[in-house]
Amino acid sequence: MARIKFGTFLAPHHPLGESPTLQFQRDLELATLLDKLGYDEFWVGEHHSTGWEMIASPELFLAGAAMVTNRIKLGTGVVSLPYHHPFNVAQRMVQLDHMSGGRAMFGTGPGALPSDARMLNIDPMTQRDRQDEAMGVIIRLLRGERFTYESDWFTLNDAGLQILPLQDDMPMVTASSISPSGMTIAGKYGIGVLSIASNSSEGIQALPTQWQFAEDSAAKHGQTVDRANWRVMMSWHIAETREKAKEQSILGLQKWHNEYNVKVLGRPGAQWVDDPEELYNQVASGGAEGGGAAVIGTPDDLIEAILQLQETTGGFGVVLGFANDWANIEDTRKSWDLVARYVIPAVNGTIRPQMASADYVAERKGELMAGASAAVMSKIMGDEKAAAAMGVTMQQMQARMAKQENDPVFRPGGGLPTADTPAE
Repeated sequence: MARIKFGTFLAPHHPLGESPTLQFQRDLELATLLDKLGYDEFWVGEHHSTGWEMIASPELFLAGAAMVTNRIKLGTGVVSLPYHHPFNVAQRMVQLDHMSGGRAMFGTGPGALPSDARMLNIDPMTQRDRQDEAMGVIIRLLRGERFTYESDWFTLNDAGLQILPLQDDMPMVTASSISPSGMTIAGKYGIGVLSIASNSSEGIQALPTQWQFAEDSAAKHGQTVDRANWRVMMSWHIAETREKAKEQSILGLQKWHNEYNVKVLGRPGAQWVDDPEELYNQVASGGAEGGGAAVIGTPDDLIEAILQLQETTGGFGVVLGFANDWANIEDTRKSWDLVARYVIPAVNGTIRPQMASADYVAERKGELMAGASAAVMSKIMGDEKAAAAMGVTMQQMQARMAKQENDPVFRPGGGLPTADTPAE
């Protein structure tokens, strides 16, 4: 099985009342942390309203992140194409690719917040078609074409980029939610998918049928799509125990749900919940077995949830954890650390050879220790002084064994022989 990559999706959803300057700094620190922990991808969104989603330019933020990271890939998650002239988007992505040393990933969408489109006087009915149109133009520009293009909302006049991406093939994805629009665009252009609604119950239920839209569209347009380029978003907060994970995140989860999803956004179907316990039960009760929109539990819970989602969807290439502020900074960072330390190696089988080695030795420990102890005894008995000292040690060991006491002292290798170990 191909290795599953891991990353984060930072919208962000930061609670109101905090310093935006420090929020930006904290997000850069998250990029640095995930880079050190070995995560593969870091995606950042574009939003212009609501107060909570306060990164307006993912390209600008990611250029800063490139300066404090070394290996993690940096993706726009996403650039809302109807808000921009396609030529400027292409230029910014090229510059980001060079400034990051070839780590840029280009994610696009139609724009998620109705309040953003309203401020820019963009008709929501045009947004998905404009994303599609802009995507086709940007791909041509990034491939080095020079051309003229007339649209009802932008114009290119004999336009071509003066610098091309550092990467030969910059990764590209389109956002997809419950509707088939995103998957259809991905198939049309043969690019990847970022399933941003997969951290909701409705989104999870839609995933099994979503990929077929991409494959059907790809066949129609003479393209191919690869599940390795399908990024699925999940929400989690992980701690050593389910009880600790719940305690750390339950009030932050309630604040995010009530004050943002309900009070500010007014998401369809979202209702104010006064009891944090009730909301927790709706969203995350039961860990992996709960089947909810989030995993609030242990590394084992998240491992099981990811494997279940792989089976449900038929397979994907990247898991993105939705960056949330449900817990405090220290517990949130510990959550990312636990995922890197235990979840990622378990999902990808990295620790399987180590476990097999441990099992091999455990099954043969009697045989192996007997041989090692016999070798030690042979050398000891060949020296008169060593043999005398060994006699005293053996008496002490026999006394401990008679009392059925444990020997807690670690000794490298085979250790000392027991009283019944034969000398060679």
